[in-house]
Amino acid sequence: MMKYSLATAAVAVLSACAGAPMMMKIDNAALPESVRVPAGQKVLMATTGVGKLTYKCREKKDNAGQHEWAFVGPVATLFGADRKAVGKYYAGPTWEAADGSKVTGKQVAVAPAMPGSIPLQLVKAEPAAMTTAGSGAMTGVNYIQRLNTKGGVAPAMGCDAAAKGTRRQVAYEADYVFYGS
Repeated sequence: MMKYSLATAAVAVLSACAGAPMMMKIDNAALPESVRVPAGQKVLMATTGVGKLTYKCREKKDNAGQHEWAFVGPVATLFGADRKAVGKYYAGPTWEAADGSKVTGKQVAVAPAMPGSIPLQLVKAEPAAMTTAGSGAMTGVNYIQRLNTKGGVAPAMGCDAAAKGTRRQVAYEADYVFYGS
């Protein structure tokens, strides 16, 4: 746990010093093993996403009559170290840079974050889904890490038959680190 706390502090310090979009070195060895990127990957870009996650109250798939808040999708603005918008993040999942380049991906793994926050995450970029017109900030992205999460967990309010179909948005913030080889 101490290693992870030091890594979090190091990312925060580096983020404050970096240009937009942020360029930093992440100590993957200090992160939970499940969200580490494979050896040989280099940080291409790092951003902070600030936005909302949408949840919908629905009946549980395997438990008729019981209900749960189900994740619908994200909407966030990606900021560089200078707090200027450098892109956006939305359902897919899709990360789109201000230059129009974008990448989608598939979740590989998650790891617990601090209480009240969505988990840390490792996403593998899907090459067939990359849209870059040959160049752009998202060109060459192989992996995306979600780190330093704040908030975003499903609503605390009840989800029952009376609330079925209700949507709620929850504020969140997270660092997104983009890697390529």
